[in-house]
Parts: sequence; C-alpha cells; structure tokens
Amino acid sequence: MSEAQERAWAELSPRYVIESPRAIASTSVRPGSAVDPASVWGRTAPLVVEIGSGQGHAIVHAAASRPDTDFLAIEVFKAGLARTMLDADKAGARNLRLVEANAPEVLEHLLPEASVTELWVFFPDPWHKKKHTKRRLVTDGFARLAARALVDGGMLRLATDWEDYALQMREVLRAADDFEAAFEGDWAPRFDGRVLTAFERKGARVGREIRDLAYRRRRRP
Repeated sequence: MSEAQERAWAELSPRYVIESPRAIASTSVRPGSAVDPASVWGRTAPLVVEIGSGQGHAIVHAAASRPDTDFLAIEVFKAGLARTMLDADKAGARNLRLVEANAPEVLEHLLPEASVTELWVFFPDPWHKKKHTKRRLVTDGFARLAARALVDGGMLRLATDWEDYALQMREVLRAADDFEAAFEGDWAPRFDGRVLTAFERKGARVGREIRDLAYRRRRRP
C-alpha cells in the first residue's frame, strides 16, 4: 500500500472495518462468527452488500447517495479497502462498513441468514483462461450462499464484460430454484445504481459488451 493508504488503514479502519475472526487463511472467516447488523451499524436498515468492491467507487457513491441504507464492501485486497475508506471519509459515508475476507465465507458465516436486501457482483474476475474458469465466483454453490444471505424478495445484481462469464452466470441462476429473473429478454437493463467506473469504460472501449443480470430471491417455504 502507499503511504496514504497505510495511514488511512491505521486511522480509519476502527470506524469502517469489521474485524472477522479467522479460520486458517488470512482472509477466511471462522464458522460461527455471525455479526448482528443492527449492532454493527447502530440501527435497523436495508443492507446492500457488494462483493469484490475493488477501490470502492460504486459502493462509496451509493452509500453517500443513500444515507437511509446500510452498505458492506467485501474485498480481499487491502489497498482497495484503504482507498475505499479514504473516499468514504471524504464523502461522509458513515453508513458503509468493510470486511477483508473471502466473499463466500462472509455469506456463509459472517452475515446472518436473510439479512441482506441487495447483493451486488459487479465485474468479478473472469478467470478467462480455460484452465482457470473453475475459480470463478458465480457457481451453483455461490447461488446457494447468496440465497441464504438474501431476504425474501431481495435482489442479486450482476454485471460483467466477459460474454462467456455472462452466459455462465445466467445458466447458474436459471437453474437456481431460490431465484427468479427480474428482467425480460436475454439480459437485464443496466442497473442505474451502478456508477460508471473507469474499469467499465475500458471494457466498452475495447469492444466488450457489458451484460447485466438481476434475480429476485423467491419466498422461503
């Protein structure tokens, strides 16, 4: 991290970072470590979670724009979290929290069942080499964890600029009994709540189509 990011981590992490009890790996989450969102944020409010928040451009903008909603950024890269805290502090986004951990473990162990109103997965690592595609986040197992975390009627929003990953995402969610499509046709319209980032502009500039998908969590039996 840069000197500014190191300073941000030291000064701002007590306010923004949720400390996760670890299992084995440095970004793991120990089973049985569920937090109480009302205690973490100091109130009861809708909770939006972004997986792979990067440098935080989307979630800081959203948190600053929606003060009545709580936000959680999940990221494994500490420098990105530090950048997020710097921007959040500058924007006065006190409704944002961060966790440095593997997203599936956060969904399974850190967040209580049916605690999330919206779950965002914007431009996850496509692992575009054929031998690496098994490392992709959006799989049948991920769909089950997302369904566990979401409230009934909650939204799972996804976006990618890799066509074959978009097709995989759609196939996974079509097969997931806990979800129903919240759009008509092949793809969802662009989510208005996603700020246009340099990453998305770059993908469009080199000719990659941006694909959005949106799924609603079905009511539990």
